[in-house]
Amino acid sequence: MDQRQAGRQGERATPAPARQWLAPVLLGFTAAALVAGGAAWLAGARILADACWAVGTVAAIVPSVTWVVAALRRGKAGVDLIAVLALAGTLATGEYLAGALIALMLATGRWLDAAAERRASHDLRHLLEHAPRTARRRIGDQVNIIDLAEVRVGDLLVVGPGEVAPVDGRIEGRAAVLDESVLTGESAQVERAAGERVRSGGVNAGAAFELRAEASARDSTYAEIVRLAEQAGAEAAPVVRLADRYAAWFLPLSLVVAGLAWLVSGSAVRAVAVLVVATPCPLLLAAPVAIVSGLSRAARQGVVVRDGAALETLGRARTLVLDKTGTLTAGRPRLIDIAAAPGHSVTEVLTLAASVDQFSPHVLAQAITDEARARGLTLRPVRDVAEVPGRGATGRLDGTVLSVGRRGHDVTPLPGWARAADNRATLDGAAVAWLTVDAELTGAILLRDPLRHDAPRTLRRLREAGITRLLMLTGDRAEPAREIAAVLGLDDVHAQQTPADKVAERGRAVTVMVGDGVNDAPALAAADVGVAMGARGSSASSEAADIVLTTDRVDRLADAAVIAVRARRIAVQSALGGMLLSLAAMAAAAFGLLPPAAGALLQEAIDVAVIINALRALRLDRTALPTIEPATEQLIRHFAAEHDGLREVIEAVREAADHLTDAADPRALDTVRHVDRLLTDRLLPHELAEEHQLYPALAPALGGPEATATMSRAHTEIHRLARRIAAHLQLADANHGRLRDEQLDDLRACLYGLHSVLRLHFAQEEENYFSLAR
Repeated sequence: MDQRQAGRQGERATPAPARQWLAPVLLGFTAAALVAGGAAWLAGARILADACWAVGTVAAIVPSVTWVVAALRRGKAGVDLIAVLALAGTLATGEYLAGALIALMLATGRWLDAAAERRASHDLRHLLEHAPRTARRRIGDQVNIIDLAEVRVGDLLVVGPGEVAPVDGRIEGRAAVLDESVLTGESAQVERAAGERVRSGGVNAGAAFELRAEASARDSTYAEIVRLAEQAGAEAAPVVRLADRYAAWFLPLSLVVAGLAWLVSGSAVRAVAVLVVATPCPLLLAAPVAIVSGLSRAARQGVVVRDGAALETLGRARTLVLDKTGTLTAGRPRLIDIAAAPGHSVTEVLTLAASVDQFSPHVLAQAITDEARARGLTLRPVRDVAEVPGRGATGRLDGTVLSVGRRGHDVTPLPGWARAADNRATLDGAAVAWLTVDAELTGAILLRDPLRHDAPRTLRRLREAGITRLLMLTGDRAEPAREIAAVLGLDDVHAQQTPADKVAERGRAVTVMVGDGVNDAPALAAADVGVAMGARGSSASSEAADIVLTTDRVDRLADAAVIAVRARRIAVQSALGGMLLSLAAMAAAAFGLLPPAAGALLQEAIDVAVIINALRALRLDRTALPTIEPATEQLIRHFAAEHDGLREVIEAVREAADHLTDAADPRALDTVRHVDRLLTDRLLPHELAEEHQLYPALAPALGGPEATATMSRAHTEIHRLARRIAAHLQLADANHGRLRDEQLDDLRACLYGLHSVLRLHFAQEEENYFSLAR
């Protein structure tokens, strides 16, 4: 049996219900015994007072012996052993008041420790609920429902719409459209052609398809995910308490000093006095108080930490492993660009595509429809809408046939604008939804799962908190994964990872794993600290994790790390400071300068000092994040919303540059005029408002106006390019409304340059400023 398993068995030595009520009952009883004894002493009833204090001492000895025996069975002699020896010594020497004080301190430490370690069970019921229990087996023309355990290799199975692929196999007959997010974490649905392999756990997002079984249920992918999560959860032992680590040297030192005091002086009372002041209440109290304070502070930030061990381990973690989809990215596709065929506009393409897709449940269709509505476009009354799984949707509008989805292979060769859009999608790692009107390619809509605005700042703060290695593990393809890793400055990236691959990363260092999907549950359970994006993540990943981010913001992870590091630092400071004071008191007691009762009172004073210091973990670390005033936060949200509306302006700038190929083409000049109006009416007023409203409001929180100087310089460049574009239009007007040939290169450079500056500037503002809004 390894140490982790032994630790878990030791934790279970006391039944969970007993642990819940024992600590508060013991605290109440010892406090009552101490108070009753004090009242009797004041009334002159010394014998009754000693009896009350002795009862309180005995009440603490009984469970303490149980805790010590359980620790010794695990091969550890924890800090409780000193307390038991001190309690026994006070009874043996008649120092009952000292014993009652130690009993109260011990009970208080246990109660705080129990509050700091509210370990929840890592229940995997959502994984198990998702697992299929039956399958449809086809024999000839008959389809029968059978128990999943009866499926054999070679059976032909039918998977209906919305059903889970019961076993691993290969597609037969028609193609299948699957939602494999449970396996890869990727939100986009995938099409599997006939002959392609399908893993169990994928959900049929299209029409029914046939599957030739290649594995039994117990040997299939989804069963492996469940087993991995169960095994990893069973191995995840609680972290050894901070107090026990210090006890490794403090315990023998205390016993040696007490023994020498008795041996040299011949007085057992001196040895008891040494043990009384050596009772490691700074260890029993400081660490739990600091950790409980850290848990409370984290909860206020929308971070649920399941127990003190997880927070303490997070505070010393050095490796962070992140999933991509839903963790570093938004988890939902978003429109990033629109290409329109000559003679058509971006607005027309988006309107027609959304008019068809408004009836489709596909994740890409929803993204297109949401973008059209966000831009205030009026959708058209499309009729006879039909959807072909894996291909897209079609419909009729005033006798015209519209189609949105995959491009048919009969469209060859592609026109120039379509080749450019297709190439752009490949370079950006984006999906393309093609719009055809009466079978003619009319537009292309590029969609991609965008990077979270708060991700770059989060990773920088994590490095500041002590994380030295940042690694991405994802089931996605290598190209988009590497692009995101480069943007974020990750140390390494591993793409196309299975759940087993993610679990294998464990063990190199104290590791934190962050994820949001069911496929992440095994790795979350196996890591030293598992962190789940609980706001939109799967229930299984949340229940397998030690820390759950309850808001859909990855920067809460950085908040949790900063809080954990600070709480652990304060716990160590309090424990070490208290122990140094205890060591000084032990020296005084060994020389007979401190009797047991006085030593107990001095120990109480030390306890109060370390508790007050440990409570500092409740306060917010003002150096963690800039403090944003409510009015400034409202400004941030206002300008962030304007950014979303201005993305079509950025697209229009790119579109005008793409069309600017012939000076004699009047449509090219019209697109430039349209861009000039958008810049004058919408974009430039937005930039001026940011310069005069948002930046001055942010300056105090960011340390002064120099913090926004770089962004102000970008505003200057945006205005310069806008003026240059306007100057080109004035030259064209002076030339009878026509561009000169010599203007083309410079105007095109201005438009492409403005497009690049705007994209970079928007990204920097969203990362550095807009992510500050809570």
